Amino acid sequence: MKKYNVEGLSCAACVARVEKAVSAVDGVKSCTVNLLTKSMVVDGFFTDEDIIGAVVAAGYGAQAEGVGRLGDRSKDVLKDEETPRLKRRLVFSLLFLLVLMYISMGHTMCGLPLPEILADNHLALAMFQMLLAIAVMLINGRFFTSGFKALWHRAPNMDSLVALGSAAAFIYSTCVLFIMTDAVSRGDHATAGEYMHGLYFESAAMILALITIGKMLEARSKGKTTDAIRSLMSLSPEYASVIRNGKETKIPASDVLVGDIFVVRPGESIPVDGIVTEGESAVDESALTGESIPVDKIVGDSVSAATINHSGFIKCKATEVGEDTALSKIIETVKTASATKAPIAKLADRVSGIFVPTVITVAIATVAVWLLLGQSVGFALARGISVLVISCPCALGLATPVAIMVASGVGARNGILFKSAEALEVCGKVKTVALDKTGTVTSGNPGVTDIIPAHGVDKGELLSLAYALEKKSEHPLARAVNAYCEQNGVSETGLESFEAVSGRGVVGKRNGTALYGGSLAFVNACISLDDDTKKLADTLSLDGKTPLLFAEENRFIGMIAVADTVKDDSKAAVDELHRLGIKTVMLTGDNKNTAMAVARESGIDNVMASLMPEEKLEEIKKLKSEAPVAMVGDGINDAPALTSADTGIAIGAGTDVAIDAADVVLMKSSLVNVCDAIKLSRAALKNIRENLFWAFIYNVIGIPVAAGVLIPFGIRLDPMLAAAAMSLSSFCVVSNSLRLNMFRTVNKQKEVEENKMERVYRVEGMMCTHCSGRVKKVLEAMDGITLADVSHETGIAKVRLEKELDDSIIITAIENEGYTVIR
Repeated sequence: MKKYNVEGLSCAACVARVEKAVSAVDGVKSCTVNLLTKSMVVDGFFTDEDIIGAVVAAGYGAQAEGVGRLGDRSKDVLKDEETPRLKRRLVFSLLFLLVLMYISMGHTMCGLPLPEILADNHLALAMFQMLLAIAVMLINGRFFTSGFKALWHRAPNMDSLVALGSAAAFIYSTCVLFIMTDAVSRGDHATAGEYMHGLYFESAAMILALITIGKMLEARSKGKTTDAIRSLMSLSPEYASVIRNGKETKIPASDVLVGDIFVVRPGESIPVDGIVTEGESAVDESALTGESIPVDKIVGDSVSAATINHSGFIKCKATEVGEDTALSKIIETVKTASATKAPIAKLADRVSGIFVPTVITVAIATVAVWLLLGQSVGFALARGISVLVISCPCALGLATPVAIMVASGVGARNGILFKSAEALEVCGKVKTVALDKTGTVTSGNPGVTDIIPAHGVDKGELLSLAYALEKKSEHPLARAVNAYCEQNGVSETGLESFEAVSGRGVVGKRNGTALYGGSLAFVNACISLDDDTKKLADTLSLDGKTPLLFAEENRFIGMIAVADTVKDDSKAAVDELHRLGIKTVMLTGDNKNTAMAVARESGIDNVMASLMPEEKLEEIKKLKSEAPVAMVGDGINDAPALTSADTGIAIGAGTDVAIDAADVVLMKSSLVNVCDAIKLSRAALKNIRENLFWAFIYNVIGIPVAAGVLIPFGIRLDPMLAAAAMSLSSFCVVSNSLRLNMFRTVNKQKEVEENKMERVYRVEGMMCTHCSGRVKKVLEAMDGITLADVSHETGIAKVRLEKELDDSIIITAIENEGYTVIR
């Protein structure tokens, strides 16, 4: 798969033309052109020369990405250069257009005075209008060069429609001017004056100016759609401090090599990916993962480019530089997703391929019909021009890519990476979410959940024995016990001997006394356990916990339960999935008791336990036969299931965004982000449907009205109004897509709702703690207020609500105590 930058694209018809030309090249499997980013992705076996040749033959320009200016990967590559250029063009156009409108319409419609040389000379007035129209047409010559070039290649585009409309008005007016000249030469000034009403020079110029306004607004809005990528690019620092030849040297970050030692001081951004070799600090990784809490880093931990060193001085060894850093991969993922095409765009693509030729045909037919109905050439031509300039294939072409671009950027800012436009579309359609257990629903790290000493044994004695035995064990459950004991200050005691019995337990000797630790079966074989102890162990097992029993000689000391605990937000995430109408299923290789316990705690609907990877794959296939399925896993052990699902979601990827099996990569290890991905996908789909509806309905209604079907009812659309409507159509589509920037994740929405339940009041008259205490007491006594924080020093009263309360009720309660609330 290779990317190219394409020059000369102006509308959906251009996209269809280029895709058709490139798809015809031998060896090309697929071709997708993006109107928004002016880029093309081609898959197959081919040479650059063949692809570029096909694009040039179609009437456009192309370069392979990474070649010359078009391939520059600097921060300026996405700089909005089109809006300033269009703005300059518009300013000069308006200068001439305003003069043209004044002399063509100002004196007739508003009674404004004309220069004496033009006031009584119709021919001079008409020729001056023509010169002003020519000036506007020259300023906007790109419409004509692009439009007629496309016509020459038999691939008319939006510029062709504008050029034909403006040129038709100009040519017709020029013909009228020649007739006026003939009349003046014959001395028939009255006839020449009558022909003044048949001039459309102002329409020819106004069409171009109005379309340029629309293009400028569209370009400005399109520039905002790449804000997310530009903000990511701006995160990486320009310079890095590296140690070379024993000295610290400041060099451009792009010059850092793999293996270089670089230093980062508090407050500085990390220039490249690396590993900490000296020092420790807290690093803010929110730019990459969306995680707001800084992550502690010590020697041996990895750091990523564009993250911020908060507190300590650290030295790091560069491991990934340039395009191989996590930041570069994230940017590339977003750009790739934006360059691909969603299945929902196929209808618009089919229409775009025939849209412009159809519009030209309709315009010609419109002129012919009105002439047959006995109307004048000027009237019929005005209707045909209106049809040409109101038609907007550009809106069709932008309906999908702008929404994809904005949604991909919003996702990246929140640690959600969609690898393609198709992944973004399909994700929102899922009806079932299949979840792996370990590391997805649970933390993946076993922890101590219960400490149960035997009768007559205290907690300290149990922990001391357990720590002595498990300290020498490498088992994951032993590490959980050791971590707990170390955190709680349990002192280590030495053993005279130690032996690990694989899969069962451990045996040791301390001060000549035998110690035992391990499973129920193992310890029961070493000493005789009573029925109550066995029942308690079985109960813990049914709750999804692993009981570790400990004994000394023939004396039972107690048991410690260890379990892979459910993540704090898993229950909230599953509840949110249910609110979205999605069924949840857990697919795990763990035993049924453990799986059922986790499912009960997190609220998961169904459980399929003791599954091998190939069995997970079969279960996914069964679920897919019922409804669209998303599989959520770690991207490694779950690769077959992730690939088989309609949408594969890799969770907890951190900075590893290149998980091949996944369609969606979540940077954080939070199940809530699965809900965010689905909600963002649904929001993008809704937005695309709105855009397509607007683009289609605009043309379906606008073209017939422009053709004059409502003239019998007194409604007529002149070319200038048609151009104004067309100029706003694409702007509306792009602006609608920008609303996706207002998307809120589950956690952000929760924060907003919590803030709504907090009120702050400025209270005057509180002089001491007694005063603030009175206000606090009366507020907390009110139904609906859970907490009041009142300070007489600041004069502020903060209240937290559990339900909506009218401000007036709270203010009245405070003022009834003799204080004044500043409104």
